[in-house]
Amino acid sequence: MMKRQDMHGIIVPVVTPFRSDGGLDLESYRNYAGRLITHDIQGLIINGTTGESPTVAWEEAEQLTKLTFELMDGKSSVPVIIGTGTNDTYSTMKRTENAAKLGADAVLVVVPYYSKPSQEGIIKHFEKVAEVGIPVIAYEIPSRTGIRLSVDTARRILDMEGVIGMKDSSDSLELTAELTRLGAGPLLCGDDLQFHAKLSQGASGGILASANMNTQRFIDVYNMAAGGDLKAAKHSFDTLVPLIRTCFRESNPAPLKRILALKGIIASDQLRLPMTPVSEEFGMELVRMLEDLI
Repeated sequence: MMKRQDMHGIIVPVVTPFRSDGGLDLESYRNYAGRLITHDIQGLIINGTTGESPTVAWEEAEQLTKLTFELMDGKSSVPVIIGTGTNDTYSTMKRTENAAKLGADAVLVVVPYYSKPSQEGIIKHFEKVAEVGIPVIAYEIPSRTGIRLSVDTARRILDMEGVIGMKDSSDSLELTAELTRLGAGPLLCGDDLQFHAKLSQGASGGILASANMNTQRFIDVYNMAAGGDLKAAKHSFDTLVPLIRTCFRESNPAPLKRILALKGIIASDQLRLPMTPVSEEFGMELVRMLEDLI
């Protein structure tokens, strides 16, 4: 089980590889995840946004989790985090209970989307999920949920027993800056382009989709910042900006999947509708720029 003090460094949200017929490509996942766990990362997130959680059945998330534990058997102890958040408190609790049974070290729970609940409703949602008993990482991403946490709501969630941190994917530095000023946390950056800036504001690490590639260089940025050398961290981070911009030029995880496929790490860049692969023009551009990015 993860604890608050484990909320640091680089945590990588994994993609879900699919075959051309739309089924899980477990062989690709074995190759792909096996590479990631050789790095000094602080966690893998299965069934997050990068893993296309809206279109992945819970039974498939279970398969990926079991395979991840199989890959790590005797070789690695990277924490396994499962995305269990939905827009319904009851179903989120059930998924969270199932994640605990699978042996997950923590769950990632997004702010309830679509319904646009009140701030008090969001707080009660996290209270109920935290009661399940497995460590919870709250996930703030207003661009996808349609609602933004107030600083007070975020602080109250972070103060809950059982909530060990928050992924901040808001589009500003305000939440991280204010919460660290108030002594609340830990906060993990979820907006890849803001990684260095949020480290400078007091974030303790990042949950970064683009860290699927050049993983060690992201780890190095974190280590330099944690060691107090923000200038060196900024210089190293700047070399990663072209990769980050490319990964988010079209909807995540389409560019990332194309890069992984071009590198031969997964067999196909297949996504599930309504997500589609990158545009033809961007795909050709990726082929030309791949060596400069990786």
